[in-house]
Amino acid sequence: MKLGIVGAGMVGSAAAYACGLLGQARHIVLVDTNAALARAQAEDIAHAMPFASACTLEAGGFDALAGADVVIIAAGVAQKSGESRLDLLARNAAVFREVLEGITRHAPDALLLIASNPVDIMTGITTRLAGLQPARVIGSGTILDTARFRHLLGSELGVDPRSVHAYVLGEHGDSEVLAWSSARVGALPLEEVAAQVGRPLGREARDRIDEGVRRAAYTIIEGKGATWYGIGAGLARLVEAVGGDEASVHSVSILTPHVAGVQEVPLSLPRLIGAKGVLADLPPELSPQETADLARSAKLLKDTLDALPLD
Repeated sequence: MKLGIVGAGMVGSAAAYACGLLGQARHIVLVDTNAALARAQAEDIAHAMPFASACTLEAGGFDALAGADVVIIAAGVAQKSGESRLDLLARNAAVFREVLEGITRHAPDALLLIASNPVDIMTGITTRLAGLQPARVIGSGTILDTARFRHLLGSELGVDPRSVHAYVLGEHGDSEVLAWSSARVGALPLEEVAAQVGRPLGREARDRIDEGVRRAAYTIIEGKGATWYGIGAGLARLVEAVGGDEASVHSVSILTPHVAGVQEVPLSLPRLIGAKGVLADLPPELSPQETADLARSAKLLKDTLDALPLD
């Protein structure tokens, strides 16, 4: 597989590093407006490959993306002091318009993975600007929130998080919905597992886990300025799912025709991912409260996307 990554900052470089170490791509191209940064990242990561996999790395312009199977977009601008969220989104939309022109000119058949925040809105913007089928424009969405949820549940129950099947839905942000009612360990509901291992999941434990999932990014950003390892690994897992045509399930964001009474909204649900992108949606059963919370999250995202001028 040939993988392109536009944006060679911490998220883009972490994704390149993870994909290289795990052998998810044979050829990785880093593209950035700061050509020196892209070259430095490519060279640094290339020096790790003799310990890991037969992956070649290079930096280049958009023309170097020719033949890419997947392109990760991790580009964008930072918010200015006093700038509104909508103003920031409008500026990022302008950046994405330029980026997409380069990608579609040189790699028109590539599947797009969106990592730039706010990822749901940027996924919706990308889909509309590129004119691609939503199934081929996939936002990382709540894949990282889901990993945090499983990690904390596993820690609370003393279970390997890889055996925890639980999802975070909706926005990758404050309105996200932890789907407690459909969470399982193996094939069993959480309450049954908690009882069998002697670690009850009471209200205090649930609140602690909820807070840990929702506030994780804030805690990490306070300590080191940004998050990149978790999302880098998540993006590598999506690249693996596409490259292997796995039809595996991941909580990712696409422009969704309808969910919880809201039309044409970019948000995360569990979805089957394969070589053609999203193959099917697999929404879990939710409690009435979770359904209402998902509707609120969807409405927030819909209103934000619709407020952006893209002409």
